Amino acid sequence: MDVDEIEEEEFGFSRNYFLAKELGSSSRKKSARKLSEIDLVDEEELREVAASIEPKHEKEVNELISSYKSLYSKWLFVLRSGFALLMYGFGSKKALIEDFASKSLTEYSVVVVNGYLQSINLKQVVITLAELLWDQVKLRQKTTSGSLCKSQQPFNTKSMSDLLTFLDSPDLEVEECFVCILVHNIDGPGLRDSDSQQCLASIAACSHVRMVASIDHVNAPLLWDKKMVHTQFDWYWCHVPTFAPYKVESMFFPFILAHGGSAQSVKTASIVLQSLTPNAQNVFKVLAEHQMAHPDEEGMPINNLYSTCRERFLVSSQVTLNSHLTEFKDHELIKTKRNSDGQDCLCIPLTNEALQKLIADIV
Repeated sequence: MDVDEIEEEEFGFSRNYFLAKELGSSSRKKSARKLSEIDLVDEEELREVAASIEPKHEKEVNELISSYKSLYSKWLFVLRSGFALLMYGFGSKKALIEDFASKSLTEYSVVVVNGYLQSINLKQVVITLAELLWDQVKLRQKTTSGSLCKSQQPFNTKSMSDLLTFLDSPDLEVEECFVCILVHNIDGPGLRDSDSQQCLASIAACSHVRMVASIDHVNAPLLWDKKMVHTQFDWYWCHVPTFAPYKVESMFFPFILAHGGSAQSVKTASIVLQSLTPNAQNVFKVLAEHQMAHPDEEGMPINNLYSTCRERFLVSSQVTLNSHLTEFKDHELIKTKRNSDGQDCLCIPLTNEALQKLIADIV
């Protein structure tokens, strides 16, 4: 084959390629289908199907996770040296972190924070850390000196600043006295805001606190600035892909392909309500009972809700009720509508059947 024949063949190939592209683009039609037309299945049915999927390579996954157990002593040394452990890699690391804590952190008090929840009270977490540290200090001083240290003001009355100062106090003259905090999914939805991350960084920077955390989102490091990474958190990065399914973590997120994905699922709503105070649960129950008893109404007027809750001694003022309602709205448990009389009414975006199940869960 001479040069002319080669050039002719290449020219013919190029001509046919662009001709095919032109014909393909001209005959291609845009789909008129919409996402809203997809026949979505019920979320509970979808979860049942997902749960019945048999895991693959189970033996290899178990061997991989078991291999990480040889690193427990190293991880403990890193914690004792003042660093924080950050676990990353594909797969749920919840079981691995908790196994490490149960086997290697038995001498220390441990607090677990589930970052995959929709809301987390970090003030309560810090109070718990302070109480556990104080108990640990009293126990060690009693063992060594035979006498108890001076009394301490109740921690639940202290400010966040005072609590962090106590956790970082150099006056606790006890060697290797610290408490551990395990944060599953530190990049979770309930902790992604800057205030929560700064609070966690301040906790990790305390001299009597050691943190073990996990991340799963590829952009999780963007949550922190240079100071937080190298000075406050002081991460020791551990690449521990487990390839384990996110069974527990996924329970708190509605499936995208599930029916009614825009409304709060019963299971998610139940989890959120169980994390609230009994008074808040009872306020929600009042609203739910009214909605089930008056299915034809557009919702319950806020004034009527306040009157009913005040009669039942659930709230003492409109401000208290508004704080509960704000929390409900933040979690999309309720919606506000304006009825024909111009009144603001509250409604729960669930069917009566779903409401009955929800009320039964929180009673």
